[in-house]
Amino acid sequence: MKSTINKNFKQYHLSLGTVYFFENYFIAEFNEGTDIDFFNFQEIHDLVQEHFGDSPFGFISNRINSYSINLNHAELFNISYPNLKAYAVVVYKSLSEKIFELENIFFEFNRKAFNEMNDAVKWVEAILKKDN
Repeated sequence: MKSTINKNFKQYHLSLGTVYFFENYFIAEFNEGTDIDFFNFQEIHDLVQEHFGDSPFGFISNRINSYSINLNHAELFNISYPNLKAYAVVVYKSLSEKIFELENIFFEFNRKAFNEMNDAVKWVEAILKKDN
């Protein structure tokens, strides 16, 4: 993961993949074939609490790999992250973009898809700035 926007981050290698925590957002690169559900996301949830607490934050999913999200747990995610103000997904394949569109039916977060990481970062930072 390389970002020309901000080079100050803390990196974690977790069972689901690698996450990068910046000042007010984090970027996740989930492992190939991972099935994400509310319960195995707990390790990331703990880091979100540690880094952001109750402050507004953003989440960028860099979909360099193919993975799935258990949509049956969408409501649990929606309830558990009231301070998630911007959720960007960087897609590299048209199939990933179609999956993102399907997920939008289930998730209530402010979500947007991008083809470039820098565009996703700029959008998340703008939403967070506007929200403050």
